Amino acid sequence: MSYVIVDDDAASRRMLQTILENAGLGEVIGTAKSGSEGAELILKVRPDVVLIDLLMPDQDGIETIGVLKAQGYTGKFVMISQVVNKEMVGQAYQMGIEFFIHKPINKVEVEAVLERVSGQLKLDRSLSAIRKSLAALETGPSDPRPAARERTVREIVQHILLDMGIGAESGGKDIAAIMEYLVRIGADELPPLKDLYEAVAAKDGRTPAEVAKEGKAIEQRIRRTVASALANLASLGLMDYGNPKFEHYAPLYFDFQDVRMMMKEMDNDGETGKGKVNIKKFLQVFYMEVNEKLHE
Repeated sequence: MSYVIVDDDAASRRMLQTILENAGLGEVIGTAKSGSEGAELILKVRPDVVLIDLLMPDQDGIETIGVLKAQGYTGKFVMISQVVNKEMVGQAYQMGIEFFIHKPINKVEVEAVLERVSGQLKLDRSLSAIRKSLAALETGPSDPRPAARERTVREIVQHILLDMGIGAESGGKDIAAIMEYLVRIGADELPPLKDLYEAVAAKDGRTPAEVAKEGKAIEQRIRRTVASALANLASLGLMDYGNPKFEHYAPLYFDFQDVRMMMKEMDNDGETGKGKVNIKKFLQVFYMEVNEKLHE
């Protein structure tokens, strides 16, 4: 991946560049010390990702992003923020910012955030290629409706996953497969989770023992993914309690007392445990939303 870093603090620019290049996360193809200078550079070199400071003297990060989007730039943005100003953070989310790096800069946080951005970029590109392939197939003589139905389910699932910040998690593919299976059989409610996992795991040539083993692996991947969703939503709530993604997903997919407990842990010391998650509720609500969006 290619990056441009926009920050009025030279030390921050150097630190970010060193971290991401030492971690093998990509190449910094330019840096700028102001929003106006950064916008000109970004439009010229078109990086995959822009790391941009929220507060800059001439033109803040939110204003700069608005300029870039108006000029047709479609890359990813990661906002760098030293202070938690709820109003400005809310504006950043409205501009489409999904990722924040907090100052003082922490190596572990930078690497984790940029790895997630990389995962989303890869998913976006894969989905784009799939859409083009399916569009080409639909021009052929065969009935396109089954393919269009499956694509629609997967697109809905991917949108929800990205909204909750788990589009790059390995369990996301398992969740998509489960939703496609449930839609295909027209389920009114979820079967027992063990049966559901093994139904998705069952493939031609797999023995019952192999299906059971893969079912357990699916369970673990989904549990980690749902726990990540809880942590992401709790983090959104801490930064901006009125964030629309937090308001929609947190009370719908989770018991809100568990969300508040996670927020309290984050607010106290910045560290969290595994968090309590109700997998069956999460998947049941997910299926309900997929069905609703299919019939809109």
